[in-house]
Amino acid sequence: MRTVLTKGLLVGAAALMTMTALTACGSERDGDTGSDSAAPEKGFAQNSLIGVALPAKTSENWVLAGDLFTKGLKDAGFQADVQYAGASTTVADQQAQITAMVTKGAKVIVIGATDAAQLSTQVAQAKESGAVVVAYDRLITNTKDVDYYIAFDNFKVGELQGQALLDGMKEKKPNGPWTIELFSGSPDDNNSKVFFDGAMSVLQPAIDKGDVVVGSKQTDIKQTATQGWKAENAQSRMDSLLTSAYSGDKKVDGVLSPNDTLARAIITSVKGAGKPIPVVTGQDSEVESVKSIMKGEQYSTINKDTRKLVAETLTMVKSLQAGQEPTVNDTDSYDNGEKVVPSYLLPPVIVTKENAAEAYANDPTLAPLTK
Repeated sequence: MRTVLTKGLLVGAAALMTMTALTACGSERDGDTGSDSAAPEKGFAQNSLIGVALPAKTSENWVLAGDLFTKGLKDAGFQADVQYAGASTTVADQQAQITAMVTKGAKVIVIGATDAAQLSTQVAQAKESGAVVVAYDRLITNTKDVDYYIAFDNFKVGELQGQALLDGMKEKKPNGPWTIELFSGSPDDNNSKVFFDGAMSVLQPAIDKGDVVVGSKQTDIKQTATQGWKAENAQSRMDSLLTSAYSGDKKVDGVLSPNDTLARAIITSVKGAGKPIPVVTGQDSEVESVKSIMKGEQYSTINKDTRKLVAETLTMVKSLQAGQEPTVNDTDSYDNGEKVVPSYLLPPVIVTKENAAEAYANDPTLAPLTK
């Protein structure tokens, strides 16, 4: 859920909480967190345990994040407990891992949620233990016990994807109408709806005007969802769409894909059907998708540099260890159903063949692919 609420009520509530806490023991954090939970103690030992609970290794970015957290926490003098959920992506793995981190005495638990709506019990356990809970990349929903959210601006990601789809189709076919299909991510990932809503904020006006037509008429997020973010699920659905809505000479001009893994699966489906490759969006700057963009197949991706996101998260952990209030730059936008979570948002960057060299100039892995 992404809404904008009034700051005043949040500030007032936080101020009252802070005054009460200081009267009791004078050891809690200052500042506006908008939380109804008891504030954790201020600061902790530098060699404390920091837990990082990540989802299954379904993309290159999750694998990289785990490696960066393990090294970065150890380099900073912390004990690192970095865990991935199992390949089945069931939330039970992650629930057990978070509970174990609480039992071990973790002072901060960073969570990239497998299922954003099913961690409230474990997050409450963490808060009761005095740990600070940081939602990483995916907002944890329906709980007051999340302290911070750190991510790229995911609504903006969707907006960029929607605009890239329109721009790419106009480049290939200057005059509409254009026929498209819509894909969204896994329904158990809160980001899926945020991406989709951002994209539809751009695409819906064009659909309403008749400039863009959804060939299958499947426009509801429940129809467009891709369970588990699995490539095979996206490819199977695209196969079905091509069979049912694009027989004969009919072709699709563009496909809204929420990430690179699904984008490549969609392109594979289209190739298999012997159809021209449409404009296909993506996200995550995966190696194979950057190669595809440079070959002129996938049209766009989003650069969300995992190195920067992990680095900012480590900065947040270091601030908490030192007893300082972490920096946030958004206190209005991300409502998880129980509270507006103070957030630190990084700006995403749209990447096409035209700007790939510039976008990845400082990335030692991706820069060589753009030559």
